[in-house]
Amino acid sequence: MANTDRLRRITQAVQEAGTLGVAELAGLTGASEMTVRRDLDLLMSQGVLERYRGGARSLLLRGEEPPFALRAEEAAEAKRRIAGHVAGLLADGESVVLDSGTTCVEVARALRGRRLTVMPLSLPAVNVLVDEPGSTTVLVPGGRPRRGEGALTGPLTRASLAALRFDTAVVGCCGLTAEQGLTAYDLDDADIKRTAIASARRVIAVADGGKLTRAALAFAVPATALTALVTDDTAPEEELQALAAAGVTVSTV
Repeated sequence: MANTDRLRRITQAVQEAGTLGVAELAGLTGASEMTVRRDLDLLMSQGVLERYRGGARSLLLRGEEPPFALRAEEAAEAKRRIAGHVAGLLADGESVVLDSGTTCVEVARALRGRRLTVMPLSLPAVNVLVDEPGSTTVLVPGGRPRRGEGALTGPLTRASLAALRFDTAVVGCCGLTAEQGLTAYDLDDADIKRTAIASARRVIAVADGGKLTRAALAFAVPATALTALVTDDTAPEEELQALAAAGVTVSTV
């Protein structure tokens, strides 16, 4: 099992069980107990869990989003392919609002130097774009950064979005299905996604295939609010067909 997959498996297992021992996690992942102990130390440093002698207990509530640093490593190659495809959908001169989240940070990297006006809704994406020499105009919204990942939320972010009209919104998600719509783990995040979508003429959702198998806690918008979806080839075909039937133009990369 790859390192990233193992960390995700351990995080999920401990979160679901509340507490698990090192031996149980070694059996679950097929890794040695020494490797599991190193993994637990890493996850403890990221605030995912706390160690006790012989095991670990989760610090995440059920339905709570895993830390940004851990999510950034999930499906990393797929996210880069998604970002490259999205960059190809944007024409020079467009104005773009770019949502928070790890996939949208990859989109920011793919847009560096492009002749675009971009408002990123997270500090990591701002940092990617603001120091890049080129013709990209970066608009920095107000707002309160969420601890751990720098996503901007609150009334100042909403006011920044409400003052502008964008050609395209590129929106990430924690879950997306035709039935449940686009969802987020956090109510404030869902609110900002709705506001960003309302400010744009076209909405491109970006999500790796794993996001299309679940719904998160906070509802943002129905699938019919999306113009297009860019995902990877692990997305379930049945869900892609359901989204296409809802009027979403689906691209897999």
